[in-house]
Amino acid sequence: MKVGASFFFQNYFRAQKPDWEIYREDLALAEMVEPLGFDSIWGVEHHFSPYTMIPDVLQFLTFMAGRTSRVGFGSMVVVLPWHDPVRVAEQIAMLELYCGDRELTLGFGRGSGRIEYDGFRVPMSESRERFVEGAEIVRLALTQERFSYQGKYNQIPEMSIRPQPRRKNLTDRFYGAIISPETGDIMAKQGMGMLVIPQKSWAEHKKDYDHFKESCAKFGHTAKRPMVSCFIYCGETEKEALAGAEKWMGNYADTAISHYEYDEPEHFRNAKGYEFHAKMADATKNSASSFREMFTKTQVYGTPAQCVETLRTIASTMDAAEFIGTFKFGGMPLEVAQRSMKLFANEVLPQVQRSSARGEQSAAAGGR
Repeated sequence: MKVGASFFFQNYFRAQKPDWEIYREDLALAEMVEPLGFDSIWGVEHHFSPYTMIPDVLQFLTFMAGRTSRVGFGSMVVVLPWHDPVRVAEQIAMLELYCGDRELTLGFGRGSGRIEYDGFRVPMSESRERFVEGAEIVRLALTQERFSYQGKYNQIPEMSIRPQPRRKNLTDRFYGAIISPETGDIMAKQGMGMLVIPQKSWAEHKKDYDHFKESCAKFGHTAKRPMVSCFIYCGETEKEALAGAEKWMGNYADTAISHYEYDEPEHFRNAKGYEFHAKMADATKNSASSFREMFTKTQVYGTPAQCVETLRTIASTMDAAEFIGTFKFGGMPLEVAQRSMKLFANEVLPQVQRSSARGEQSAAAGGR
């Protein structure tokens, strides 16, 4: 299994620092990814709050492409309803040329933060339709030298983006963030793979994946094996790792409740297409501490041996193709994140990468 590292640039809301300090720290951590042997660098997109501070994930990946020579890159995710899709396609084309032969995975989503929809003056209730149009336009722009589009929100005359991407199969690496069965239907119809950003138990994510596979078959697509992300805290001892996970992962869970307003379900009920989020908000409003506990238990933490076992369990449950770890979050000091990431890279990463390679070789041998 390939293993990447993702970056959030989170300025924890209970211990604010100047934003430039967060950037200095997280960029220092990102510089460690390639030397430590990870396969890829990922970033997320969010706006208007310290929850995470990468408003342009493709720009971040472009910067890291210039700082590295081997690793691949991935977005988790570009939120299409907030952008002009032609502009997104142009940014992707530039990033693809900067990457050369390196792997590029393009994750897309429709977003669920009211603060972000309000900031971009886009009604949340339009998110599904805007997402579908955006995905269709990006696909056309990256695969056709000339294209046009007539939709509800986008009317595009015949045109061509420049530069043209070198590869015409970029759409094979299109993935969508899926938290609910309804979103899975949208991504399946678009021919995207499933990108899991965990916000509930793995048993619930497995149900979403099973539903997604059924949707792919209904729309005539073969379901790609999912990309799975998790928060990671790797410690020398079980006691240290548990204490760190409960603190830093729990802190992150609190920021998610704050940013997405999961303690205020009414705004989700008033936005078409967010029925599942309204149910999550209802549950969280009644017990924020339960959400914090559930979120922590869903992630990867422990001694190196425990992290390996947890990753294998998640990979088996989700039939995961690739794994993406986040190592700094919830106000975690840089030196703590570096220590956890180095320990993971030295003792966990080789085992996960080697065991996956052996499994793939065995499967290939059995098929001959």
